Amino acid sequence: MKGIVHHAVYDTLADWETGHATAHLRSERFHREPGAYEIVTVGPTLDPVVTMGGLRVTPDLALDRLTPEGSKLLILPGADLWDAGDDLAPFARKAREFLDAGVPVAAICGATAGLAREGLLDEREHTSAALPYLEMQKGYGGAARYLDRDAVLSGDLVTAGPTEPAAFAREILRRLDVYRPEVLDAWFRLFGRSDASAFEVLMRA
Repeated sequence: MKGIVHHAVYDTLADWETGHATAHLRSERFHREPGAYEIVTVGPTLDPVVTMGGLRVTPDLALDRLTPEGSKLLILPGADLWDAGDDLAPFARKAREFLDAGVPVAAICGATAGLAREGLLDEREHTSAALPYLEMQKGYGGAARYLDRDAVLSGDLVTAGPTEPAAFAREILRRLDVYRPEVLDAWFRLFGRSDASAFEVLMRA
């Protein structure tokens, strides 16, 4: 195994946003080097959560036991709860702990709002669903660093909007250096753009 990737899970999690990333990290197919990542789910507690799509997930680890040590990445998916109050604020605070320790964090959709409220986007280039969405978040001061892109990698932080699961995965795979550059390009052209010509490149990989 190449290491552990921690994936946050909580009620109303948006099922579609992280599947590309976790599936292709866990698979060794196309990887630059042999080995797969272990995906460990992290919940508010060890109690099962129910996703937006109705899937019931039992976390592997409770948030209060999570530390950056030994982790390769923390993934924060979107969820209705990010916009419904402060229930998920502890996950944003944990993201700060990871970034301070030099461990990458990847946030998509509503999770970017949580990071905005935590002040983690003020000094980092980032994206989200739209700039006005982040400007609604109390404490957000990063408008000058907002980029209107499908996904953004800025140092140890990956951000994306809710319609860009493939681009989100692309930047995660880039940050962890999972694929050679030409393979990553072909992977995104196939999975993100339905470009059949990329399939031959992947088969050679």
